[in-house]
Amino acid sequence: MWLSVHAVLVKSIVPLKPSATALPGHAELLTITNGIGWWALVASLLGLVVGAAAWALGSHSNNYQYATAGRKAVLVSGAAALVIGAAPPVIDFLFTAGTKF
Repeated sequence: MWLSVHAVLVKSIVPLKPSATALPGHAELLTITNGIGWWALVASLLGLVVGAAAWALGSHSNNYQYATAGRKAVLVSGAAALVIGAAPPVIDFLFTAGTKF
């Protein structure tokens, strides 16, 4: 019984083959996506620089709250840049893994 259910699930009723050229405006959408990614990286860089400055100033002035807030900002900004950079390969991997059933 399980084998027949699995066979039905494996055979796709609706095929999905993503294509960048299937709809009009694909070049504009890609340009917008790349622009948003660039702005997100700039925001991440700004957060990292401001966080590092707050961390340094808080450490040198013995202000625990500023140092902790700056440290958090550096870590979050670094993690954001990592996620932004890793997003396309992760999406490709997950889509490819999903089509292997």
